[in-house]
Amino acid sequence: QVQLVESGGGLVQPGGSLRLSCAASGSIFRLYTMGWYRQAPGQQRDLVATITSGGRINYAESVKGRFTISRDNAKNTVYLQMNSLKPEDTAVYYCNAEMTLRYWGQGTQVTVSS
Repeated sequence: QVQLVESGGGLVQPGGSLRLSCAASGSIFRLYTMGWYRQAPGQQRDLVATITSGGRINYAESVKGRFTISRDNAKNTVYLQMNSLKPEDTAVYYCNAEMTLRYWGQGTQVTVSS
């Protein structure tokens, strides 16, 4: 069982930045593929970015060049640095851990608005 706790969401103006954090329980965090997904109202949950245990990274096209995913295995934490935020980035952002099973955090709201 893995427990994931996200933090760092909030309200930001267009063009601004936020950094999301996801702290994970468990001693084998380093073996998990970690990811960030987002879900806007009335929409499906979509991939934002993933990072494997070996450090391979994948981004959704819509966030390439603006968002950066990283992980600190010593702190059991994965981050999502979000720059140049747009109103269309507004969503609940969920942390995900995947190996043989998938685990989800409770989500953190990101609102981009002037």
